Order: sequence, then C-alpha cells, then structure tokens
Amino acid sequence: MLAVVKIAGQQFKVKAGDSLYIPHIEGKAGDSVEFADVLMTDNNGTVAMGKEVSAVVKAEIVNDLIKGEKVIAFKMKRRKGFRKKHGHRTHYTQIKVTAIA
Repeated sequence: MLAVVKIAGQQFKVKAGDSLYIPHIEGKAGDSVEFADVLMTDNNGTVAMGKEVSAVVKAEIVNDLIKGEKVIAFKMKRRKGFRKKHGHRTHYTQIKVTAIA
C-alpha cells in the first residue's frame, strides 16, 4: 500500500517500512506518531483521493533531532564596508513508517 501524506506543510510518498527525514516534530526516539492528513492512497491499483481517503499513517521516531547541512546567507555591498553573514542548520526528525491503516 502506498500513501501520500502531508507533514508540516510538505508532501511525502510513503510505504510501510520506509524511513524518511521530516521537519522536526516533538517526541523522543521510540515514540509512535500518527499522521491523519493523508491526501491519496493506492491499494493494489485502487486509488482513493480527497475526501474518499480514510487512512492513517502510523510511524515510529527513530532519531529525534538531526541537523541538516549549514546554509550560509552572505550579504555585501562593495566599497561601503557592509558585510553581513548569517547561517542556520535546519532541524529534522527521522521516522520509520510502521503501518498505513
């Protein structure tokens, strides 16, 4: 079974047993999480979309906090002595999909 689920404003295509990185959510490693905002399901060729979908994606948190690569935003105006350097690392959570019910 395949499902498209909306998590924190992003869409992810998931199957049972998949491991993926999503934007950071609250919880510790080993906690179970449910995502009810399922946009589409495909069960052996039977596709359900929109209001027809009544599935819930169940997952387990594998790693609660992972930092992404550093992104640097550098601004400079030549001949003015203006230099500004900002950077950030996005936080992710690693989950493993256990079931689509």
